[in-house]
Amino acid sequence: MSWTISGTYVAGCSCAVLCSCPYDGQPRDAKGGTECLGTAVFHVAEGDLDGLDLSGVDFAFYNHFPSNLTSGNWEVGLVVDSEASDEQAEGLERILAGREGGPFGQLSQFYGEYLGMERARVSLTDGDRPGFTVEGRTELSYEPLTGPDGGTTTIKNAMFGFAPEFGVGRTTGRSDAFGLSYEAEYGETAAYVFSSEGAEGAAHGRI
Repeated sequence: MSWTISGTYVAGCSCAVLCSCPYDGQPRDAKGGTECLGTAVFHVAEGDLDGLDLSGVDFAFYNHFPSNLTSGNWEVGLVVDSEASDEQAEGLERILAGREGGPFGQLSQFYGEYLGMERARVSLTDGDRPGFTVEGRTELSYEPLTGPDGGTTTIKNAMFGFAPEFGVGRTTGRSDAFGLSYEAEYGETAAYVFSSEGAEGAAHGRI
């Protein structure tokens, strides 16, 4: 099947700023730990899976990276907004679990355990300081790092990235889902485009 989803995302994780995962470095948190626990929440502004409309759905993608990303053995789980239909939730699960190919099909080679899909209220806020809430699980707020001109600090052309260029910053908040608990430190945000056919999307086609 062919599919595409596009919109915006905000992500936060336990890594000290800056997270080394996008360039396949060893994760490090503020206490010296060497794993990454995180959440990325995506708003699907436009989306389609072989005729199934995915537009308007928010979902959260949870991760546990025990080491640098290409070492594999990731744990990943999915929470789809409770207002989405069952068909939309099942379609997004097929995409995120890697069963429909594309960038998540490539990423799935590193999955050690897929933790499944759950349903809960997922909401993402826009603006200069965006954030997200996954009901009963996660609440994070994001503040961008800025340069001398006041503009947002960005990372471009990362080996593992949800967009070719993304803003980086700090997050505050807590998360506890799928048995994965963490205090947020690092954050990032950008517009994204994922497709079963194109090169845009996770790792900018370099996974």
